[in-house]
Amino acid sequence: MSVYRDKRSPYYQFDFQHEGHRFHGSTKCTSRRDAEKFEAAELEKAKALVKATRRAKTSLAIDDVAGRLWNDSAQYDAEPKATETNLARLIGYFGQSKQLTDIDHKAAKDMVAWRRGQRVSRRGKRTKEQEEALPLVSNATVNRSATKVLQRLFAFAKAERAMFENEPDWEALLLPEPLERVRELQDSEAAALDEAMRDDYEAFFALVGASGMRLKECVTLRWTEVNFGTRQIVRTGKGGRRVVFPITPAVHEILFPLQGQHPEFCFTYVAVYGNKRLGRVRGQRYPLTYTGAKTAWQRIRANSGVADFRFHDFRHDFGTKLLRDSGNLKLVQKALNHRDIKSTLRYAHVLDEDVAVAVERLAKSRKKSRSKIRDAS
Repeated sequence: MSVYRDKRSPYYQFDFQHEGHRFHGSTKCTSRRDAEKFEAAELEKAKALVKATRRAKTSLAIDDVAGRLWNDSAQYDAEPKATETNLARLIGYFGQSKQLTDIDHKAAKDMVAWRRGQRVSRRGKRTKEQEEALPLVSNATVNRSATKVLQRLFAFAKAERAMFENEPDWEALLLPEPLERVRELQDSEAAALDEAMRDDYEAFFALVGASGMRLKECVTLRWTEVNFGTRQIVRTGKGGRRVVFPITPAVHEILFPLQGQHPEFCFTYVAVYGNKRLGRVRGQRYPLTYTGAKTAWQRIRANSGVADFRFHDFRHDFGTKLLRDSGNLKLVQKALNHRDIKSTLRYAHVLDEDVAVAVERLAKSRKKSRSKIRDAS
């Protein structure tokens, strides 16, 4: 190992081999001593890279790992476009040839800080002043779109037998997130939404409210997943897990009349406008789409005058009301298909009244016992 000065550059260069692999480049140092220190650090990186690559038997460049992850599983995510964007963002930040073995905790922490300083994206052209007025991305967005994506790349590489001696501390990198609020729909708000509802979307929103299913789980519901005989809806839910929804009498009343509207999908809408490019004919029925359902919801909500109520809040409303009626957290966990009961605990506030009643009952019982003891003495 030795460093040398190239006449074409003011910096010292390094060039060495380790276990048959050549490593070379600029040290960005103008003094030999600093260049030798840089080369020694590069040697340690080279050893870690060769060791990890030998175990994985494949490239650990971030672009290559992301490509293999995409082909293996990421392209089948619930929102593959978002996954593709998040992976491309990391590759753009680190550079295509960046080795995962070179991404230690400090490098990952710098990436988090970079992502944290970005602003939310909005469609359409804007002036520089308008762009700078946009809010910064939230901690939850940083965690979901950057930290956890990078962690997923490391996990995939480790599944390929790569070994990392300086893997980032993922828990320390996660930014604090506020507890998700639980919004319950009031009777007057429900009536206002019903008044503003489009006829062809009525059944769809009725199922959302009666089942607690997620938006995508409802939009893409197929008849092959609905079994009126066993009174169950069986399909793949969030995270690729098999989930089962009961077909209650209320759900049966919603779904059964929809048979025959479309051979594959349960929910359809009536095209208000024709579209030759998409082959849409005005007045014909077509399967609901994720984007179409969100757009319809935004219009219905605006026309109803209901404020501060997101589509996902239908699920919160369902969980809150079910817990209030049953008093059983495990039952609500199963109904909402929560993998971890910690997710269900966000609804526990509805049991406060029951807790107060129980505490008061206990206090009265103890008071009565003490009275009996005094009377006996």
